[in-house]
Amino acid sequence: METNLLVAGFGGQGVMMLGKLISYAACDNSDKKITFFPSYGAEQRGGTANCYVVISDDDIGAPVGDRMDDLIVMNGPSLQRFLPLLRPGGNLFINSSVVKEQIARDDLHVVAAPVTELALEMGNAKVLNVIMLGVYIGYTEVLGADLVEQTILQKLGKKQALIPLNKEAFARGIAIGEAARA
Repeated sequence: METNLLVAGFGGQGVMMLGKLISYAACDNSDKKITFFPSYGAEQRGGTANCYVVISDDDIGAPVGDRMDDLIVMNGPSLQRFLPLLRPGGNLFINSSVVKEQIARDDLHVVAAPVTELALEMGNAKVLNVIMLGVYIGYTEVLGADLVEQTILQKLGKKQALIPLNKEAFARGIAIGEAARA
């Protein structure tokens, strides 16, 4: 099985780290094949950023597909730009704190989560990507939640004081994703 994911948003929303965490989890801790292909806008912080992640049981023919199975959008411009790439029946994950546009398609599974609001409630806006990662994993189960959490702790564990916050953020996202799936 192969899953094509596109993660998109503004620079500073943790888009690349979200894609990297999925990639690290699949590459380091499973037998899956993985590609990670980042794309940055002309600006840095505040500009556009997106990344393509392909997770497969078999060899991957191309690092970027032309049709996405899953799309995570953290802002409105990313929704407008990348929604046409999402295949019918695909999964659309929206940061509903920022993305207010109505979805003009009825052939998708839409999971809206107010990840920016949740991160601010937790006291650190930087965990919004970890919450969204939890939403994605909780809904799709493309990788095991315990495997991804282990990767989060390995890759983001240099700041020991933030480990409980990242664990809580991921758990909140998992709960949202599982509830949406049910």
